[in-house]
Amino acid sequence: MIKVLIIEDEIPARKKLKRFLDELDTAIQVIAEIDTVEAAVGFLTNSTVDLIFSDIELLDGNAFEIYNKISITCPIIFTTAYDQFWMKAFESNGIEYLLKPFSKERFLKAWNKFLLFRNSNPEENKLLINLTKLMEHNFADKSYKKRFTVNTYQKIYFIEIEDITFFEANEGVIFAFDTSGKKHLLNESTLKEIEAQLDPADFFRINRSELIGKKHLEKIERYTKNTLAIKMKGYEKYLKTSQNSTSSFREWIE
Repeated sequence: MIKVLIIEDEIPARKKLKRFLDELDTAIQVIAEIDTVEAAVGFLTNSTVDLIFSDIELLDGNAFEIYNKISITCPIIFTTAYDQFWMKAFESNGIEYLLKPFSKERFLKAWNKFLLFRNSNPEENKLLINLTKLMEHNFADKSYKKRFTVNTYQKIYFIEIEDITFFEANEGVIFAFDTSGKKHLLNESTLKEIEAQLDPADFFRINRSELIGKKHLEKIERYTKNTLAIKMKGYEKYLKTSQNSTSSFREWIE
């Protein structure tokens, strides 16, 4: 019996994983379904499993906080909508990185890799991990969006990525701000959709509603104990990091 832990804060994503697992010709038991960093730390402090399926952005923070606090010996298959964490994933017992939405074929590839690890000795596992890191470098070669299209009643025009200081989600509408402080209404429906099209080395989501560009960041100040205030070029107001994003933002900016 293979014991599996699912760390995922989206119910549809958990259901999808369980459906794929149920369709496998293997005896599997999903020991727990967890949606927060705190609950995962508590569970893994007292329990062990054979495999973890782990989302990265959880309700109360980043999943890597779990693996920094708890020593994990089992393999982890990461499932996420963001590709900027892939390198860090393979430093945390990660053996696969499934970008949402992933197909059943992609899931089976990850599962078969887990079975390969499960049936290998520790020395073979080290070699497999190193090979995995090399193969997954294709994430670094991803082609990112260069400009966005803006539709108005009068015309259609383009705004270049290099001229965008930050993106903002406001009541279901997405705006891009340029270096003069002007905002442009975009066709994209969510920040997550935009974030997936951008180079994670250049853009970072500092909270639920704002995604900033490193190139036009002018000043960073402490706002509270766990948050920062950020001044962007051409924009008078300061943007604030969320408590959950501040630590990752510090790593990104450095």
